[in-house]
Amino acid sequence: MDTSKDQFFLREAILLAGEGIKSGIGGPFGCVIVKDGEIVGKGSNQVTSTNDPTAHAEVVAIRDACKNLSTFQLTGCDVYASCEPCPMCLGAIYWARPRRVIYASTRYQAADAGFDDDFIYREIKLSDIERQIIFQHQSLPDAVAVFEEWKKIGNKKLY
Repeated sequence: MDTSKDQFFLREAILLAGEGIKSGIGGPFGCVIVKDGEIVGKGSNQVTSTNDPTAHAEVVAIRDACKNLSTFQLTGCDVYASCEPCPMCLGAIYWARPRRVIYASTRYQAADAGFDDDFIYREIKLSDIERQIIFQHQSLPDAVAVFEEWKKIGNKKLY
């Protein structure tokens, strides 16, 4: 692990965060995705400019890298984020399957700047009915049937 390269790419992510603020496209978050020493995806927070609550820097960068690499998994890639990923981005990162994640600021530093994701971490641990947003499970046979149909497909692409 070459920390000088890690710091170089972290600075690139931080530059994207700053550019996002200056351009007015979103909050102070940036992300680059690197494969074999080359940036293959970039993203800065675009939540407020796109009215998309999922347009976090990491999600934008994952989408960019996957498009550029023509794949839905980022095997062998490193994610460099200006800040510790939130729970949503953490989920997206795990789905993308990169090699590792390197981040600069912590979620506690983000909370100090007004970005407090701690309530989401607490909510995840609660049962459906204890959450601030109520989740209701309503079992329908048709929903299970779709999974049964999926299981029967022999040449499906797993992810």
